[in-house]
Amino acid sequence: MGDETVNADPVLYEQRGTTALITLNRPDARNAQNTRMTIALDDAFMRFAQDDSARVAILTGAGKHFSAGHDIGTDEMDYDDEFERRGVWWNHTDKEVAERWMSYEEEYYLGMCRRWREIPKPTIAMVNGACIAGALILAWSCDLIVASDDAFFSDPVVQMGVPGIEFFAHPWEMGSRFAKEFLFLGERVPAARAYELGMVNRVVPRAELESATFDIAERIARMPAFGLALAKQAVNQADDAKGLRTGVDGAFALHQLAHAHNYAVSGSPMLMQSVESMRDAAAPGGRHP
Repeated sequence: MGDETVNADPVLYEQRGTTALITLNRPDARNAQNTRMTIALDDAFMRFAQDDSARVAILTGAGKHFSAGHDIGTDEMDYDDEFERRGVWWNHTDKEVAERWMSYEEEYYLGMCRRWREIPKPTIAMVNGACIAGALILAWSCDLIVASDDAFFSDPVVQMGVPGIEFFAHPWEMGSRFAKEFLFLGERVPAARAYELGMVNRVVPRAELESATFDIAERIARMPAFGLALAKQAVNQADDAKGLRTGVDGAFALHQLAHAHNYAVSGSPMLMQSVESMRDAAAPGGRHP
C-alpha cells in the first residue's frame, strides 16, 4: 500500500511503513463512540486485517483523550441517509425495547469487539487521557496497551443501573477482587495503578507515547507473521479456556436484563436520564478535563 493518509471521518487510517495507525477522530466529543464511528472503526480494522503490507495496528484517540466511551448525548441507534446501516444477525431498527437494545449491542459492541480481538495480527491500544466505560472495550480488544502517564481508566456504569460494559473482560484484565472495586466505586484508575494491576503493558511520558508505541510496533513487525498469528491465537484460547468467553456471554445477558429493568422503572435503558448527570458519573471527582 505504501505510506498514505486516508480521512475516513470519524476514524482516520494512516499507514507508516508496516504499521497502521487507526485514530478515533471526534476530539471535540472526547472521541465518544456513536454508530457512525463504530462502523468506521470496524471498516478500519478490516482494512488492516486484509492488507498484508500492514503488519501491526495501533489504535488511539485524537486530541486529549482516547475515548469517553459510548456517546450518551445521542440516540446511537438512530440513522440518517448518509451512511450504511449495518447488521449481521438482526435488523434492530424495527424492534422495540429489550429486543432493540440486545440486537444492537450484540452486533455493534460485543460482536465487533470479538471480531477485532481475533484479527490474526497484533494490535496495540495507545491510550492517552481518558479511557472510560465503552472505551475499555476498544482497548481490551487489542493485544497490548501502552498508556501515557496522564491516562486514566474508569467504568462508572453501575451508577447508571447496569453491571458493566458489554464486552465484560474486567476479571481477566485486572483480577476479580479489583474488578469489583472498579465497578462498585466507579473511580478513576491512573495509569501507574493500572500498570501495577496488569491492565496495561507499559506507561510512558505523554510526550513519548507515540514514539514508544511505534517502536514496539516496529519490533513486533519484524517477527514472522504466521508465528505472531499463532502466538496470539494460543493466548486467546488460553483466556477462553479460563472462562473469558463464557463470562462475557453471561455478563452480556445480565447487561440486557439491566436495560430491560431500567426501562420498566424509568423508561430509559439507563437509570440516569440526564445527559449531564451521566457525563458527571463518567468522571468521579469532577468532570474529566
